[in-house]
Amino acid sequence: MAYQTSRRLRFGDCDPTGFAYFPSYLDILIGVTEDFFIDAGVSWKMLLDEYDIVTPTVRLDLTFMHPGYYGAMLDFNLRVRKLGRSSLDLEHDISTGGTPLWQARHRLVAMSRATGKSCTWPKNARASLSLYLENDTNA
Repeated sequence: MAYQTSRRLRFGDCDPTGFAYFPSYLDILIGVTEDFFIDAGVSWKMLLDEYDIVTPTVRLDLTFMHPGYYGAMLDFNLRVRKLGRSSLDLEHDISTGGTPLWQARHRLVAMSRATGKSCTWPKNARASLSLYLENDTNA
């Protein structure tokens, strides 16, 4: 099951020519990822408050196909590709009006804030995240 949402490309997300400024894409991507966790019932605030767990990005691979422009509606399609003991592999496809703009492959890790080391996902978090897990054997 994919998670889908949209965000408008704002003036402050663009350079003076009106093209999307790629570091702004990363800020938007993290916001979409945080919203995914909230909608999945495993908010980062809950992980932090109840389990003292944070979810840093440990790998991020971006591929840009077309430029984005000021005012465009960015459509995000987020899929969970793999759920490991402590890792979570996400794939994001971002488009506007059906035109693919960019793609991100993104690995997050559940990390104990106290120790700074990876830790096992809490059972309720694993159960919630697994609902979005793709059953694609080519992942």
